Amino acid sequence: MRETADIIRDLGKSIENGEDVALATIISTKGSTPRGITSKMLVYPDAKIQGTVGGGAIEALVIKKAIECLKKGESGKFDFDLTAKGNADMICSGKAEIFIEVYKKTFRIVVLGAGHVSLKLSEAFDVAGYSYIIVDDREEYANEERFSNASKVLVEQPYKALDKLKVDGNTYIVIITRGHSSDKECLAAAMKSKAAYIGMIGSKSKVAKTFEDLKKKKMDPLKDERVFSPIGLNLGGETPGEIAISVLSQIMAVHYKKDAKNMRINQELHKQLNSK
Repeated sequence: MRETADIIRDLGKSIENGEDVALATIISTKGSTPRGITSKMLVYPDAKIQGTVGGGAIEALVIKKAIECLKKGESGKFDFDLTAKGNADMICSGKAEIFIEVYKKTFRIVVLGAGHVSLKLSEAFDVAGYSYIIVDDREEYANEERFSNASKVLVEQPYKALDKLKVDGNTYIVIITRGHSSDKECLAAAMKSKAAYIGMIGSKSKVAKTFEDLKKKKMDPLKDERVFSPIGLNLGGETPGEIAISVLSQIMAVHYKKDAKNMRINQELHKQLNSK
């Protein structure tokens, strides 16, 4: 029981720390096997493990399969034959069925700016179940009372916060500060990061001016496919809430690699259904 408790504890820590990890659990056995049902093992992308599902060849196979599952981001149930003629190259004369459960770090959203649109965005992120960080240099706006569900609220110059936040390929940046100058500083800083998505609010004229200014500094947002500005999908509407839904929709489309087209049944399929 202590071994299982340690594994579950460390699984929780890995999930909390945003680490990719797989949990392999023996869910059924037949015949003689090294370990019994419910035996568990954690497997990390670098092949590091905790716990055991039997050692030897079967464990090596499970580690290999778990790493494959981590790369694909898919959990699954797998059979391992421990007989002399089986796929595990063992002579235990048994079989084991192992479920590999994948836990991959989810993306996080960094919102630079804590005004009215950011507040509505936070409500949309709450509904979607996304983790987000709020950054603004105004304490009356950037506080835990206003953004009670944010994973972190920082009172700091937004563009300066990105280095501290260790922006990586799972980070989506939303730039909605209170002014053109601040937005430009944030965009420049974001483009130097490894962010997966960089969205900046603004009118077409403001965005064009910002892009022109950055191009003079040898930074061309038009050549950076991560930059979406003006931010959001063209859904119509102009209230903070409507803008928030537009931004959230774009982030989801980018993350899930979808075209954001209408999902209605097309005419060709309509004809097929009517012909039956």
